[in-house]
Amino acid sequence: MPESLSQSLLPAGLDLSPARMRLFETALGLFHERGYHGVSVRDITDALGQNPGAIYAHVASKQALLSELVAIGYRALDAAVRSAIAAAGDDPVEQIRAVVRAHVGLHLELPALARVIDIESRYLEPHQMEALLGIRAGTEMAVVDVIARGKQSGVFSTDEPYLALNAIGAMGIRSAEWWRPDLPFSATRVADSYADFALRILK
Repeated sequence: MPESLSQSLLPAGLDLSPARMRLFETALGLFHERGYHGVSVRDITDALGQNPGAIYAHVASKQALLSELVAIGYRALDAAVRSAIAAAGDDPVEQIRAVVRAHVGLHLELPALARVIDIESRYLEPHQMEALLGIRAGTEMAVVDVIARGKQSGVFSTDEPYLALNAIGAMGIRSAEWWRPDLPFSATRVADSYADFALRILK
């Protein structure tokens, strides 16, 4: 994990036009600062220097905009987790280390996106959340499979892989709430330490 974290609000490599990227980053910054219900469409377009109707060229509603942001976050995490597992070889211990580093790293690199997903996504409609939760469930099962293989091979002792996953995940999510670059804990140190903590849960 790089010590100098990205200053972008969104993951790198998104296939978005400059105008759409600016809209998404502006909305994300406002949702993070004020909360979803504290931000109006006019607030977003005023920040962009546009008229209120301009937003509808890109999204159907403010809620659809929130849904798009949550989808970006879930897909970024899914890609990071699956890439970490694939790059770690076949050892479940090293795979869990890699997953936790990726999970914590993404939360420390993109704290605004992490907080909006974790807090503001509750304001989405059930039909909007259904597809998003499908992405999250796929990510979770990829990690549960690693834990189950570790149990089968004798390197993990937990009989509750899904509960262990949620304990480890909650720990990582909280890192976005307290960590700051000026603290005496580098991003790498936090991610590595959390990986050690996760293995203690599983062993």
